[in-house]
Amino acid sequence: MGFTAAVLTISDKGSRGEREDRSGPLLCELLREAGYEVIRTQILPDERDLISAALCECCDETKASLVLTTGGTGFSPRDVTPEATLAVIERETPGIPEAMRVESMKITPKGCLSRSAAGIRGRSLIVNLPGSPKAAKENILPVLGAIGHGLEMLASEGSADCATPMKEETGRPAPSVDDWLREAKASPDAAKIGMYLTHNGVVRETARAKVRGGDDHAKPVTGMRFSCDREKAAAAEREALAMDGVYYVRTWVNEGRLAVGDSIMTVLIGADIRPHAVNALNALVGKIKSECVTEEELYD
Repeated sequence: MGFTAAVLTISDKGSRGEREDRSGPLLCELLREAGYEVIRTQILPDERDLISAALCECCDETKASLVLTTGGTGFSPRDVTPEATLAVIERETPGIPEAMRVESMKITPKGCLSRSAAGIRGRSLIVNLPGSPKAAKENILPVLGAIGHGLEMLASEGSADCATPMKEETGRPAPSVDDWLREAKASPDAAKIGMYLTHNGVVRETARAKVRGGDDHAKPVTGMRFSCDREKAAAAEREALAMDGVYYVRTWVNEGRLAVGDSIMTVLIGADIRPHAVNALNALVGKIKSECVTEEELYD
């Protein structure tokens, strides 16, 4: 993708070192998985002028393509992140927070209470996210694909043609499952988890026609074009998290032109007992394969 990003955590307690910042690092990891280079992170108190100044620095000096804030979007008198954002943007992009609220409402009626804003300053896009790690992740994942297209248009010199094919990109390295496990074991539900199961799918040389159809004359695969509907994958992840006994779910799905041996997807499930973990893993992997991804075998 080739875009840069900055992540600002807005928290009085976090800025004073009284609360661990978990949302900021989580957003950084999600961005890196999506191909962004995170070039700035910062924790700020809930002070409107300080937030506005940091946003301007990220856009004007750091030149981050995407600036995510986490925290300060609620009803508390100290929640001023949207106001600080609206004070510095040049063009508002209301569709992004609208889409995030729609997705949040599918999970909790309280999703309508988010006051997140988003907008453009120069060649940078600023998006506000809630302060909790769970809510921040649930908000950003459904819109991250569309944001990437928006950044392509923002970086272009003229009007972007949505039908113009993009340059084919190669796949990305899989995330660290060890890092995921550390995050899971630090989560509020960690004490309820008694079993972790992982799945890592890779591009194989043997063609589907041989594996599934028994065609011994099928040519060996040399690679694969792989794409994923991120919104459907995020919905599948939420469904898995709602299953009996499941307390932690992380998924990563590759995209682009992949070589034999490249990772296609990585999934981690944390559940109370093995049967619940197995059921959730099978359901999630099956749904991603059948409903969320498109794959084309290559033979050149």
